[in-house]
Amino acid sequence: MANENPFTPFSDWTKHWQQFFQNDFWGSIQPLLSSSNKPSSGMNIYKKNHELLIVISLPGLEKIEDAEVYVLHKTLEVKATINLNFKGFDLVEEGIFQGRFEKTVPLPFPVKEDRIEATYHNGLLFIHLHRLIPEEPKKKIVIKKGE
Repeated sequence: MANENPFTPFSDWTKHWQQFFQNDFWGSIQPLLSSSNKPSSGMNIYKKNHELLIVISLPGLEKIEDAEVYVLHKTLEVKATINLNFKGFDLVEEGIFQGRFEKTVPLPFPVKEDRIEATYHNGLLFIHLHRLIPEEPKKKIVIKKGE
C-alpha cells in the first residue's frame, strides 16, 4: 500500500471532465449563448492611417431623409427608420431588422466634425471620418509651489 498514489482517483475524474467538456458539448450550446436572438443590422469599422470608414447595413430606407448621422468628438450616432413592408403581403417570418434603428458607436479617436462624408448605396450607409489631430501635440503644465 505504500506504493499506491493517493491522487489516482483524480486522474479518473479529470478524464470524465474532459469528455464532458469536449468540442461537441460547447458546439451544441453555443447558439443558446448568443447575446440576443433579435435580428440586428450589421456594422463594420475600417481604419487607415488617420481615417475611419464605417459601413452599416440599413436595407429598406425609403428616403435618405429616413437616416440621421451625428458625430461628437469620439462618438458616432446613427438613427434610421427601416421599412420593409410590401403591399399586399403579410410578414410571416422576420430575419431582416426593420423599425427604428439607433446605434451609438464609440470611435477609437476624436474626429474632425467638418470632414465627414455619409453616402447611402445598395442598402449600405458609408460614413467616412478623419482623425482630429491637435495643433499642439501636448501642453506643458506649469507646476506651482504650494505654501
